[in-house]
Amino acid sequence: QVQLVEFGGGLVQAGGSLRLSCGASGRTLSSYGMGWFRQAPGKEREFVSGIDGSGSETYYGDSVKGRFTISRDNAKGTVSLQMNSLKPEDTAVYLCAASPKYWYVSMNSYEYHYWGQGTQLTVSS
Repeated sequence: QVQLVEFGGGLVQAGGSLRLSCGASGRTLSSYGMGWFRQAPGKEREFVSGIDGSGSETYYGDSVKGRFTISRDNAKGTVSLQMNSLKPEDTAVYLCAASPKYWYVSMNSYEYHYWGQGTQLTVSS
């Protein structure tokens, strides 16, 4: 089992940048594929980005491709999401999640067994 805590949310102007981090405790982080999802009020939970257990494979949702970068440091037990060129439509609660299928990147929320509590990102226009 792994416990996840997100850090770094806040208020930023459109065009700005922010970095989210997710700290993991419990089992070795490399045993999990990691993902970031987001959920805005009244909308479905959306896959943002994912990374496999080794960090060699990453994947991004179409709405963030080219603007966001996911990375992980298994030794430190952290996963980060660097967000650039932020837009008001990026406003949402961002959630970190862990999947036991560490060998690939899943875009499906049901494959992620462990979730953080979420951190709010608000992008003003």
